[in-house]
Amino acid sequence: MRLSAGVLCRAAGAAWRENFPLHGRDVARWFPGHMAKGLKKMQSCLKLVDCVIEVHDARIPLSGRNPLFQETLGLKPHLLVLNKMDLADLTEQQKIMQHLEGEGLKNVIFTNCVKDENVKQVIPVVTELIGSSCRYHRGEVCEQPLVFLLDTPGVLAPRIESVETGLKLALCGTVLDHLVGEETMADYLLYTLNRHRLFGYVQHYGLGAACDDIERVLKSVAVKLGKTQKVKVLTGTGDVNVIQPNYPEAARDFLRTFRRGQLGPVMLDLDVLRGHPTAKTDP
Repeated sequence: MRLSAGVLCRAAGAAWRENFPLHGRDVARWFPGHMAKGLKKMQSCLKLVDCVIEVHDARIPLSGRNPLFQETLGLKPHLLVLNKMDLADLTEQQKIMQHLEGEGLKNVIFTNCVKDENVKQVIPVVTELIGSSCRYHRGEVCEQPLVFLLDTPGVLAPRIESVETGLKLALCGTVLDHLVGEETMADYLLYTLNRHRLFGYVQHYGLGAACDDIERVLKSVAVKLGKTQKVKVLTGTGDVNVIQPNYPEAARDFLRTFRRGQLGPVMLDLDVLRGHPTAKTDP
């Protein structure tokens, strides 16, 4: 997104938060407790499977992966599909590939299922992986060649080790927003955008300049969208109706706009790629 020279200069010279307050957040409450059960069920079905296709959001190619998934697969041929590539900033794609290869993943395809971009590469790669495997030689996901697909629900790690990883997963819609809190997620999104000098939100919402104060940003968003509400305030002369910005509605719009790609492409795992791992949860 193009911004005026004045906005860019002011944004570049601003001091942004170097870290996000993570204390006191109960990550375990965000993620359902049946994940371990789902992983065991998948493991029991592996004997029917010749090749595993793992699908994740391309905006979190590293944080989005379940660390227990690799050991669960055993020796099965394995393809990682990173979808929603149109929403991800892939400037550091080579680093992403190198990082994944270091984790034992050599077969990775970036796709955009909405526009059928690179999706047609999946079947040929799966066919090649199965054909080159010394253990698995059955047919599988289309008619030529014959391929069958066994779909499973998404399975996250039973325990999320980092609050920041949890927030990244939440931004990409892996949990219900209200469990984390829309305003908390909006604040983390603002922190991430500013930290990576991604100021598309300034132009999208017609703000005067980039800002690191989520309350001020949400107030501006609420006023621009007409998202206000009447609130009764007790004064010395009785109740008075005051018009206030609807911060939750503004936060929801901020999140929806990000998820639709209207703030520009974003890579939420830049900190991991650049050697700045996310903080651990409090014990």
